Amino acid sequence: MVRENEIRPSEVAVSPPPATDAGLVFIGRISTPWTSRLMTPRQGRADGPVCRIEIFEPWVEALDGVEEFERLEVLYWLHQSRRDLVKQSPANDGAARGTFALRSPVRPNPIGTSIVTLVGVEGSTLLVRGMDCLDGTPLIDLKPDRTLFTPIAPPQPGDFETG
Repeated sequence: MVRENEIRPSEVAVSPPPATDAGLVFIGRISTPWTSRLMTPRQGRADGPVCRIEIFEPWVEALDGVEEFERLEVLYWLHQSRRDLVKQSPANDGAARGTFALRSPVRPNPIGTSIVTLVGVEGSTLLVRGMDCLDGTPLIDLKPDRTLFTPIAPPQPGDFETG
């Protein structure tokens, strides 16, 4: 089990450049049973606990029609994650891989994603199963699960050529 802020022997940390403002706006907050990163599951489960996603004003109207979808993609800000590791050893076995080759929450821009099952809607709050983040995690965005959609246009010549 990883201890918070631990750097393992084969891991590499860097000093990140100063942040620039991307105009990110938190549109809500996620409530889960987990208050420690050590207790949070590594992957959300469809049979996991019901969690709550509260949408803030003025974004509540954007929920119109969301109840038509069984699954949603949730994007959230991993506000307690490190942002400085470029090599990580998740198994603590002495082998390290680049951050971009891992699904670790430790990232330069710690954006998390989960595909959740929509259990219900209570006003400005969604009830979902499948979350894997800390209680109080800031919400970035919600979208219907893209696997529920078919492409808008048929494939065109050259769409799948790799050069």
